[in-house]
Amino acid sequence: MVEVGTEVDVDGRVALITGGSRGIGFAAARELGLRGATVVLLGLDQQRAYAAATELEKDGIDAVGAHADVGDLDAVNRAAQQLGSLAAPDILVVSAGVMSDRMTKTMRTEGDEWRRVMSVNLDGAFHAINTFAKGMIERRDGRIITVSACLGRFSGPGTSGGLAPYRISKAGVNALTRNLAAELQWGARGVLVDAMCPNHTRTDMGGPDAPRSAVEAADTIVWLATRPDRNPAGEVVPTGLLWEDRQVVPW
Repeated sequence: MVEVGTEVDVDGRVALITGGSRGIGFAAARELGLRGATVVLLGLDQQRAYAAATELEKDGIDAVGAHADVGDLDAVNRAAQQLGSLAAPDILVVSAGVMSDRMTKTMRTEGDEWRRVMSVNLDGAFHAINTFAKGMIERRDGRIITVSACLGRFSGPGTSGGLAPYRISKAGVNALTRNLAAELQWGARGVLVDAMCPNHTRTDMGGPDAPRSAVEAADTIVWLATRPDRNPAGEVVPTGLLWEDRQVVPW
């Protein structure tokens, strides 16, 4: 995907989006699909994933619905087998996520609740990357974007306490993103790996009164998925970072 000084053309590329059947993941899938990418919507609910793909097809987008519990590595592997060549995407958006119960402070969180959130938010991110990113790493060409949260930062709103499973799972996603970017030599091997904070968004998780639309939240995802590998000077662009509204924010 190396293109200098211009947006990368994703026409004919494959983008796989976990949590792609609704919310921010669906908005990102639509935008990438409108740019010509084949989009694979991986969701927990089979009917919802298929219905979301059908909705995008009405807009002329090449879309495929798939289903798996991202917290179950065996289920993710089965989905990959069913997808065939589509399981080796050029773009991977890790968007599947859940919120923890409102009163889940560290000492008030039951083990089941802890495992529920970690299973989707952190284990699910690892399972998706471990399963679907192998092809792009072998090709030395691709984009991995994890949907994190500003509540997972070790600064600003991330230090306020409460919502322990959610905050800690997203801090883990940040660490996973940073570690993988380092392993891939900060973009020198052709794969950019970044996390993004969508901020408070009108989704099933964020609620109807949130200030941002899913399309607004997905803008940074699409930008990260389509930005060139190198700047006009030929240098690898910054990667392995946390982005909000196309700007770097501190971890």
